[in-house]
Amino acid sequence: MKLPGSERQRRWALRGAAALAALAVYVAFTQLVDLEQVLEDVANALGAWTYLLVGFFAFAETGAFVGLVAPGETVMLLGGAVAGQGATDVYLTIAIAWFAACAGDTTSFFVGRRLGREFLQRHGPRFGLGEERLERVDDFFARHGGKTIFLGRFVGFVRAFAPFIAGSSGMRYRVFLPYSVLGCGLWVGTCVVLGYAFSRSIDTVIDYAGKGALLLGVLIAAVVAAVALHRHLRVAANRRAAVRWLDSHAASRWLVALGRRYQRQLRFLEDRITPGGGFGLEFTSLLAVLAVALFVLVAYAVLVGREPGPTPGDLTAIEVAASLHAGWLTSFAKVFTELGSGAVTWGLTVVCAAFLLARRHWVELGVLLAGMTLTSIGIHELKLAVDRPRPEQPLQHYSGSSFPSGHAAHSVLYVWLAVTIVLRLRPGMARKAAVVAAGIALTVLVGLSRVYLNVHYLSDVSGGWALGAACFALSAAVALVISQLRQNPLS
Repeated sequence: MKLPGSERQRRWALRGAAALAALAVYVAFTQLVDLEQVLEDVANALGAWTYLLVGFFAFAETGAFVGLVAPGETVMLLGGAVAGQGATDVYLTIAIAWFAACAGDTTSFFVGRRLGREFLQRHGPRFGLGEERLERVDDFFARHGGKTIFLGRFVGFVRAFAPFIAGSSGMRYRVFLPYSVLGCGLWVGTCVVLGYAFSRSIDTVIDYAGKGALLLGVLIAAVVAAVALHRHLRVAANRRAAVRWLDSHAASRWLVALGRRYQRQLRFLEDRITPGGGFGLEFTSLLAVLAVALFVLVAYAVLVGREPGPTPGDLTAIEVAASLHAGWLTSFAKVFTELGSGAVTWGLTVVCAAFLLARRHWVELGVLLAGMTLTSIGIHELKLAVDRPRPEQPLQHYSGSSFPSGHAAHSVLYVWLAVTIVLRLRPGMARKAAVVAAGIALTVLVGLSRVYLNVHYLSDVSGGWALGAACFALSAAVALVISQLRQNPLS
């Protein structure tokens, strides 16, 4: 039922007054309470407990919508500043905050999926979100949800609500997750590293971070304007009118000539540069895997290169492995660990390469050979660079540097084979999850067998897994781009 004009005006006036009141309360709160100083004092007093503070705020930013009240950038910057003062480790701070931020996004997403749509249908009309506008939101997230999740991570208000709205709009989680991982990683890494680098002048970096957020908001507004212009120019009549206008002015005539000359190239970029379904989603997922793997690999390489002894996690793993020692389990581990040896994995690679070659699966063949080659080179170079001693009293003798675990790195091959089978070679096969789970289980068991036999620390195994994942993700991303260029030539 359509409301009379006076009633609609009254409701909009009430909404505007409520919004202004909320803004006034927020401004008064931030002016009266020096939030940065309070959080800095708390962080300094907590010391190592800063990990918990950073993780809580990273999760609560979206998982509990705390980002509407407390600026998450401030907490991340302070976490980095505490690490810069030596109280905590910067890599562990980033890892905890990254994981917690992704967990918060995921929580908000599934809350939105379960409760959000019903909530929006019931209460949305009060705020101008009727059924028609909700359908527009659904359509927007279907086309631009990934970009909103990624860019929205850097804008407080959007960051707090985007995952919830994505879930309530029906966005698929497998589409949502890669953008969340990349956005959270870039946001957390940027804020923590800035705090770490400027740990002696935290007020300055907080000020710059605020200006950066403002500039990002301006940039996003410019992007929105560009999108609106793009939609306007998609209409042939509007496009022809714009070309005529540009061609009639000497200052802009060169743009028309340039566009005509590189029309095919520009059209290719327009089709491929925006992440989305198909190529965009697959490419973004590979970038997410690559980002996480490289972070883990670099963090462990720096950590063990600086202090070659066991980490606290390594000591815990050694104690657990010692408590599980049994004759039959040791025999099983000695046999099972060979599944990650270079001889076995390269032998399997040759067999799979012959199969892919016979079936003319060129992309998969290229990724297989490139991934294994890069992994082997990475193992050799990192062992020389880090030169970490192996654990004492191993149950099976091995020589050479301990970091990273070559067996763990090579065993990532099983995960890649499983994913390739279900997504590329047999996309319609049943029990896809079982195949992928089997590949992951083999990789995990090979790595854990190295820890059980005390020939590697857990950090060596983690670094090996990260190296293998990074090499295969990088190879697959490059192969995907080359495949797209071949299918859609620029000229």
